[in-house]
Amino acid sequence: MPTPEFILALRERVGHELLWLSGVTAVVVDGEGRVLLHQRSDTGQWALISGILEPGEQPAVAVVREAWEETGVRIEVERLSSVVAGTPAAYPNGDRVQFLDIAFRCRPVGGEAKVNDDESLAVGWFAPDELPPLTGDQQQRLLQALKDDPAPFFVSG
Repeated sequence: MPTPEFILALRERVGHELLWLSGVTAVVVDGEGRVLLHQRSDTGQWALISGILEPGEQPAVAVVREAWEETGVRIEVERLSSVVAGTPAAYPNGDRVQFLDIAFRCRPVGGEAKVNDDESLAVGWFAPDELPPLTGDQQQRLLQALKDDPAPFFVSG
């Protein structure tokens, strides 16, 4: 998965120092209650659809773009479901990052679930009781988006 050009430009100036980045996650739920997931090409793990905001891009626009790019599914944002700061992480090359993730509950409005770019190995719809293993933060975002309570989740310190 290619690193966005704006991040490469920043890395030329800050090296491996911690970068604070804004990310978006789409929890896409179809009319049967199934959740759209993709198997990431970088880790091999199944995950919700997510990505990094481009400079000046609105979060809801970014999440729609990411869903199309990664899965071939056109989506519509229904509501904000969570805003959470992740823990700092490091990539194998030494680059350090921390994400502010903005997650949205979404619904499909067109397209067909398929591998649509090099960021996905597989794409599929899963019933909530038949999900492949997800990381803890992915599970948290999913559970929050599936709640009937439309109030978004914010972690407070």
